[in-house]
Amino acid sequence: MASGWESFLQDEQQLEELARQAVDRALAEGVLLRTAQDPTSSAVVSYAPFTLFPSLVPSALLEQAYAVQMDFNLLVDAVSQNTAFLEQTLSSTIKRDDFTARLFDIYKQVLKEGIAQTVFLGLNRSDYMFQRSADGSPALKQIEINTISASFGGLASRTPAVHRHVLNVLRKTKEATQILSNHPSKGLALGIAKAWELYGSANALVLLIAQEKERNVFDQRAVENELLAKSIHVIRRSFKDVAERGSLDQDRRLFMDGQEVAVVYFRDGYMPSQYSPQNWAARLLLERSCAVKCPDIATQLAGTKKVQQELSRTGVLEMLLPGQPEAVARLRATFAGLYSLDMGEEGDRVIAEALAAPNRFVLKPQREGGGNNLYGEEMVQTLQRLKDSEERASYILMEKIEPEPFGNCLLRPGSPARVVQCISELGIFGVYVRQGKTLVMNKHVGHLLRTKAIEHADGGVAAGVAVLDNPYPEGGTVPLPF
Repeated sequence: MASGWESFLQDEQQLEELARQAVDRALAEGVLLRTAQDPTSSAVVSYAPFTLFPSLVPSALLEQAYAVQMDFNLLVDAVSQNTAFLEQTLSSTIKRDDFTARLFDIYKQVLKEGIAQTVFLGLNRSDYMFQRSADGSPALKQIEINTISASFGGLASRTPAVHRHVLNVLRKTKEATQILSNHPSKGLALGIAKAWELYGSANALVLLIAQEKERNVFDQRAVENELLAKSIHVIRRSFKDVAERGSLDQDRRLFMDGQEVAVVYFRDGYMPSQYSPQNWAARLLLERSCAVKCPDIATQLAGTKKVQQELSRTGVLEMLLPGQPEAVARLRATFAGLYSLDMGEEGDRVIAEALAAPNRFVLKPQREGGGNNLYGEEMVQTLQRLKDSEERASYILMEKIEPEPFGNCLLRPGSPARVVQCISELGIFGVYVRQGKTLVMNKHVGHLLRTKAIEHADGGVAAGVAVLDNPYPEGGTVPLPF
């Protein structure tokens, strides 16, 4: 796939000057990260890595990704409410994957005691890549849906101005106007604000659960600032703080440092390394409360790879979304091949296929955060080790998506500007709010495009592999997303 900017990519001297201007504009716009050397302080910051040029994305695929996002919101919400489906789907996984098992234990404890919260909030991001269909047309294929700590809505709101600036410097003023406005931080805050309102206590706060070493703080602050503009106050605390100073009253209202909490917004808690015994106790306390959790434990489980794989089975979408054939068709059109590795004939056959043609598949554990998937020889070695073990049930196998590479220039602090062959990943942010059984909000609220060099098989911006980007619509105009 062509980048659209080939003539500029070939002029090394011009690239260096453009890169300097782009970096200065990124810093001015607040496209920022804390440094790896001091992730707890904002005294010295750097720009978040980004592409020098926006990347071409077929308009039809952008429109398709936006059109299906509200269906994915409904699907995640339906899965989170279906106890029997979650129990059956995760039964083999929790026997061999300790992290999923610990989450599931909390889920069962909350069900046994009775779910205290009455308002439910989902802030999701569904991620896709593009590949050519057999007839040569571009196709949208889902990689995963993120139901906890879906990040970069804040920084993605600020990068369009950077790419418009680059194109204006090149006197490409018409092209600059084609870069979509994008405000996911506003949309994410809108969902949190609605959940806060429905909780019904004017003095209650939003509690953001943050990592103790958080480089991506400015992305989070963008959402916090949108809430403050609505007179909704946010406090940032860690799991450790909750364990030490959080409490529930007799009505299971949550208090942090003596202040009532209406909404808990998790920007931590999606990887095993983020949990100590104390942190697990804090998570249970939060889940037992009547505060709105984003996500609640059931919604986090709904985002596991095993659930994603089961959703691709014939009849499952129809069971979860009865009477909605159009939504089912839109969802299914985005699915890549997904395969169970549970013990039995089906799993044996899939493993044999993957060992015979390893370049066609990706091996995925039940993990978020990027950099966990296995490819090629590493996948082969893992499958050979696991093929006779029940541990294989803690993984799923996915058809490998093959996007077409294109040229762009990736800008990273401390690295020279260089043109490389790249692939992109498009994410669409979705927001829903449910009160009891009534859905009161269901929206798509913006997008995130991340681009990486083709030699990197896996990993996102936070993992240090991908960089921030913007879609440049190709083949028609796309309505403003939010």
